[in-house]
Amino acid sequence: MYNGIGLSTARGSGTNGYVQRNWALVRPKEKTKYKTEEELEKAEASANKQPNKEILDHERKRKIEVRCEELRQALEDQGYTSEEINEKVSHFRKLQIEGKKTEAKRDEHGRVE
Repeated sequence: MYNGIGLSTARGSGTNGYVQRNWALVRPKEKTKYKTEEELEKAEASANKQPNKEILDHERKRKIEVRCEELRQALEDQGYTSEEINEKVSHFRKLQIEGKKTEAKRDEHGRVE
C-alpha cells in the first residue's frame, strides 16, 4: 500500500500489486473563451485584404515578357535575322502592353470579372 492507495497485499487479488496512474483520465481544462461579435468582425475585416497592385502589375509584365521570349524563339527557329526578330518582338510587346490596359475589367478585389 502506498499513501493509502492500492492493496495492502497482492496475495489473492490476481494482480502483482503495482500501482500506477490512470493515463486515460481526461481532466477538464480552463473554461473556453468565445470571441465577441466585435472581435469576429475585426478578424473578418483583416482577412479580406486588397491585393498589392505592384505585385499584380509585376506579374502582368512578367507574362508579357514570357510571351515575347516565346515569339523570339519561334522567329529564330524560322530563320529570321536578329534585327527582324528585335523589331517584331518590340512591336508585339507594344501591342501587348497597350491591349492589357483596356482589356480586363477587375472587381474590388483585383480579380478579373
